Amino acid sequence: MEISKMFAVKSIVGGAVITLVTGLYNSTPGGGLIGATWYGFPVTWIRWLAVGPQYSPWAVDWMGLVIDLVVWIVVVGIVLYLAKGMMKKGKK
Repeated sequence: MEISKMFAVKSIVGGAVITLVTGLYNSTPGGGLIGATWYGFPVTWIRWLAVGPQYSPWAVDWMGLVIDLVVWIVVVGIVLYLAKGMMKKGKK
């Protein structure tokens, strides 16, 4: 099975876009920290903390971001692969 460069680029770009969009998704668990809001799906990778104004309220978990990115690249790759297979079946 040969993976074309365009397939890889589409998977990476699609995964990156979905990862950034999920950064807008509030995934704060019930009963979590008071004054903290978590963002990202399936892994929380950005947090907003209600702290004093001298500190930045945003905290990025870089490992969570990388895991999220890999998960979504794989999901987009699988979807593209299945869609390509269905298109080939439809043309026969």
